[in-house]
Amino acid sequence: MTGNIWILGGYQSDFARNLTREGRDYAALTSEVVNLTLAEAMIDATDIDVVHVANAFGEMFARQGHLGAMPATVHEGLWDTPATRHEAACASGSVAALAAMADLRAGHYRTALVVGVELEKTVPGDTAAAHLGAAAWTGHEGADATFLWPSMFAEVADEYDRRFGIDDAHLHAISALNFANAKRNPNAQTRDWEVPDLVSHGGDDAVNPPTEGRIRRYDCSQMTDGGAGVVLVNDDFLRDHPGVRPIGLIEGWGHRTVGLGLRQKLERDASNPYVLPHVRAAVYDAFGRAGIGLDDLDGIEVHDCFTPSEYLAIDHIGLTGPGESWKAIENGEIEIGGRLPVNPSGGLIGGGHPVGASGIRMLLDAAKQVSASAGDYQVGGARRFGTLNFGGSTATTVSFVIRSADDGH
Repeated sequence: MTGNIWILGGYQSDFARNLTREGRDYAALTSEVVNLTLAEAMIDATDIDVVHVANAFGEMFARQGHLGAMPATVHEGLWDTPATRHEAACASGSVAALAAMADLRAGHYRTALVVGVELEKTVPGDTAAAHLGAAAWTGHEGADATFLWPSMFAEVADEYDRRFGIDDAHLHAISALNFANAKRNPNAQTRDWEVPDLVSHGGDDAVNPPTEGRIRRYDCSQMTDGGAGVVLVNDDFLRDHPGVRPIGLIEGWGHRTVGLGLRQKLERDASNPYVLPHVRAAVYDAFGRAGIGLDDLDGIEVHDCFTPSEYLAIDHIGLTGPGESWKAIENGEIEIGGRLPVNPSGGLIGGGHPVGASGIRMLLDAAKQVSASAGDYQVGGARRFGTLNFGGSTATTVSFVIRSADDGH
């Protein structure tokens, strides 16, 4: 069986909250996300056929595994409903969504609840950073770094510098834009932060301290507690519920997986014009399945775990030629109102990054955009939105294209 997959509705928690200080654990977070996702989708738990849970680091941050069973633990209506947990580092949410889509397209089920949850403030920041390092190639890279992931994406920027030249001012401009966009988003972690003028002073050690290599404090995404959820349904469900109005259609998807090691990837593709060509391949797989090109998108949510990852996204999606992402930044093309708004939500840097939830949050934000329900960060007239989510040093990369449900229902 094949057919369309629709987003019925979804929910994102407030990423500015510190759930540990609130005394809330995975059970409380899962209960909130499940209940409010179902409410937003206007569907009862007993009408959910299958559950897919995304979580990357539950065992490390909270000594809690087997999170596929948590929805049934906290919601009586999901007792006996098949459920599975998915882990792909920062792409966990997207692979959970892909698994749910496969279930629905195969005709095994008609409705799927996809939930991503992550607690990251249960431990001090240094310990949290060490936990997150488990998504790299343990024992093979990053041993000399104090903070592994900033060091890895500093290497990505260094590779751009080696091949094309790079001006750190463009990285500072990316972070400034994402923090500015986050102020429009009522769920963004940094919406109330007093962020310095990064365009003028992003290279000032006192204003924006170095973290690893050329990566500075405001180049980094946040340690975040939070969750997000969506309900996906297939055509059969909509045929039997003619009054139901979905908020988006998953029009295309791409999924590529390569090796864990960053240096392994960079060396393998050293002669390719794109620094990490499998990232581009995942995006263009999504475009191909949707039957569109880049110019058909009205915006995109990308994985700005660090500013070099957004810099990478800009040329890899084709907004510029290889190594020329700076042109789109300087020309205002990625701003709301520009040619292709990037991360109008604030992304991971401004919005927050609860690892297991980020891919689902991107999917939900794309659906909000195409259903004109994104509020103050709405991209005017948006009918089609993309996502680009990756785990580790892009070892797992997933991209979606979301279209307005009004255009296909």
